[in-house]
Formats: sequence, structure tokens, C-alpha cells
Amino acid sequence: MAGASQMREDPRFPGALVHESAYVDEGAALGAGTKIWHFVHVLGQTTIGRDCVLGQNVMAGPRVTIGDGCKIQNNVALYDGVELENDVFCGPSCVFTNVNNPRAFLNRKSEFRRTLVKRGASIGANATIVCGHTLGAYCFIAAGAVVAKDVPDFALMAGVPARRIGWMSHSGAKLGADLVCPETGRRYRETGPDKLEEIV
Repeated sequence: MAGASQMREDPRFPGALVHESAYVDEGAALGAGTKIWHFVHVLGQTTIGRDCVLGQNVMAGPRVTIGDGCKIQNNVALYDGVELENDVFCGPSCVFTNVNNPRAFLNRKSEFRRTLVKRGASIGANATIVCGHTLGAYCFIAAGAVVAKDVPDFALMAGVPARRIGWMSHSGAKLGADLVCPETGRRYRETGPDKLEEIV
């Protein structure tokens, strides 16, 4: 593949591959096994873990943290204040914000709000994540949803604004009334109105 042949090793990041059209600024860190594809820009003070994939036109930073095993699809911008734990999936063109009330003529960099996406969460294509919220572990944000509040672990969120319409398993299967994963047989239980946990 012609595109693959344009991937190169960068001596600053042993074991990582960076496409020749991408920019990785000084002060950034890439883990081994990570692949940075076409036209990506990784800004300084951004840390990307091991075995991640950043697709075409992704922008990350500054001061963004991306854990191990994350997949960031095309056209996603991760702004200052965004933190992804391990194994997070960001679908194509999903959106993160970092200021609640921006104005072009006002500098509000001191008002950036942190957004935390916990381990194993999936964010669908074209979803919008309003800053200042936490997305729980293994939650699933439907394509086009607008998240404007904290999201519980395992929650399936859809709509504008997003609301919980069900539960998802670790493997990304929608749970039925029995709360048993149809793919793996893992069992869950509700421990509150918006709280689900695995039965170990």
C-alpha cells in the first residue's frame, strides 16, 4: 500500500510510526506500537500511550492525555483539557469542546474545563461532548448524540441532549432485561437508578 510505505519511524519515539505528512511537536510523547496517520498534528505536552491509532486529520493537544490502545478515527480534534483513559474509541468527526461560552473576541483559556473519558468507552461518529463532564467506563455514545452531563459506566446514550436509553456490556453488546451479555455471557446488575456493575 502506498500510504503504508510513507509511514516512518521517528527516533524520538522508538517503536511508533508516523506518516510523513504528520507533525508531532517537540514535547509530545508517543508510546511504542502507536501509529500516526496522514495530516495528523500532535501538539506539545501531549502524551499518547502504546498501541494507539490516530486517523487522518486528527489534532491532539496541547496538554492532552491519551491512554494505551485508543483508536481515534478521522477528523477528531482533542483540545486542551481532554483526557482519554485506555482503550477509548472516538468515531469519525466526533467533537470535544473545552469552553462552555466561547467568544471570538474574548480569551477564555483560563476557563478550559476538563473532560475525562474512562476506560473502554466508545463515542460514535459526529457525537459532541460538551466540556466539563466525565464519560464512564465502557459507556457507549450513539452517533450524533450531544453529551451535556456526566455519563454512568456502561450507559448507552443517545439523542440531543443525550439520555440513557439502555446499558452496554464490556464487549459493546446492548444488554436486554436479563442484563446478560449476549456475546460473552457476562452478567450485570443494577445497583441504582443509573448504576450498573458486573456480577463477579
